[in-house]
Amino acid sequence: QIAFMTLTLFPIRLFFAAFMMLLAWPFAFIASMGSDEQELEKPLSWWRKVVDILLKAIMRMMWLAGGFHWINVKGRRALPAEAAILTVAPHSSYFDAIPVTMTFASIVMKAESKDIPVWGTLIKYIRPVFVSRSDQDSRRKTVEEIKRRAQSDGKWPQIMIFPEGTCTNRSCLITFKPGAFIPGVPVQPVVLRYPNKLDTITWTWQGPGAFEILWLTLCQFHNSVEIEFLPVYIPSEEERKNPVLYANNVRRVMAEALGVPVTDYTFEDCQLALAEGQLRLPSDTCLLEFAKLVRSLGLKPETLEDGLDKYAASAMKMKKEKLDLKEFSAYLEFPVSQTLENMFALFDENEDGVIDIREFVIALSVVCKPSKTLETIQLAFQLYQSEGGSVTEEDLACILKTAMGVSQIDVTHLFRAVDEEGKGKITYDDFYTFAVLHPHFAEEYLYADQMGAESGLETSSLSAPNGICTDFSPDSSGDRRKPLQKKLN
Repeated sequence: QIAFMTLTLFPIRLFFAAFMMLLAWPFAFIASMGSDEQELEKPLSWWRKVVDILLKAIMRMMWLAGGFHWINVKGRRALPAEAAILTVAPHSSYFDAIPVTMTFASIVMKAESKDIPVWGTLIKYIRPVFVSRSDQDSRRKTVEEIKRRAQSDGKWPQIMIFPEGTCTNRSCLITFKPGAFIPGVPVQPVVLRYPNKLDTITWTWQGPGAFEILWLTLCQFHNSVEIEFLPVYIPSEEERKNPVLYANNVRRVMAEALGVPVTDYTFEDCQLALAEGQLRLPSDTCLLEFAKLVRSLGLKPETLEDGLDKYAASAMKMKKEKLDLKEFSAYLEFPVSQTLENMFALFDENEDGVIDIREFVIALSVVCKPSKTLETIQLAFQLYQSEGGSVTEEDLACILKTAMGVSQIDVTHLFRAVDEEGKGKITYDDFYTFAVLHPHFAEEYLYADQMGAESGLETSSLSAPNGICTDFSPDSSGDRRKPLQKKLN
């Protein structure tokens, strides 16, 4: 079917869809000329209403060319005065632009998008909220702009926000970002479904690329999509004061409508779990819990490398010294809190009230640089090595257990392969040389020996295809109350 469609229907559809987009460009360009903020807040003039109708018709023809012959819409779209914000989930593809072109609601977009030929003009027409990566204060300004528009009593068009903040494979709803809920105004949840026999729609960081998704979708004779507008959600006083609570409650309503579970893991957690380093995290790793606790302390792993250097330097001075909770608090320069106690408990392997701070530094390195396996191992060697610059098999076991966040691991096979001369100790140079020659050393020497072991160690290659890994998605929200898993027990 793919071969036949590629030679026949695919080029016709692609040409027709591109033609429709080019046809829409002059209308959007003329309607966008000379628009200032005061004019945008006024009711649309008669000719702009005509342009709106024409553009919606052209966009509908574009989707028709892509095989979306009919779009099943359920429920009633609220008026801007009833709900200034539309929250859409799950977000799984660039085909999620269908409800945007149907409603012409404003969206939050990267500022760079307005410079894309043709497409940038169409984006500017819907009056988006632009986010600039070059502006360090952009996030705060974006939230303020969303709040200003949302509280304008319907003067601005509705804002359509995908609160997950990234594409998933629709198997669950991940944590909602609070931006849509900070204004504290009513929102209308909108759920998307693609009830197709073969999923060619899903586009995530793992799986088919953008063009392959487009190609496979256009080779389908028919593509189904359902858009359901749920009842407007009016926040309570408590939810207005707590955007995270508001976001979680709206997510729960949307998950029930979709019949899928929710997970407290975020996009960043899944990036960590599926990082392309030489050490893939197993399904029972506690490093996902550790990453959540790091963020709960207000630390951002992606910007923490300077802090990591500071913590590592302090740990090297301490050597094998162990810390209790108060000393750990002083080391991190954070007051003792429930979050800090939970983090401490992850490393309190014998439940004797002390931890090896080197393990914390290694875990933090993995979270900060999930794809840079050898950098983390080099740091770990510096923390564990003797005066001769070498580590023992026992040290290597501790390093890799911590780097993978598991309770048990057998490194004998790997250690003997690196220690070719049988010295009983290895240096980082030995390990690095071996890793260069054997880039898949973890799969060959760690995972292969322990598949099906009691520790439950398994590679993340067993994850769900194309997106959020089901191994990291709780079956229900009740799983959030389970006790913290320790690194060692």
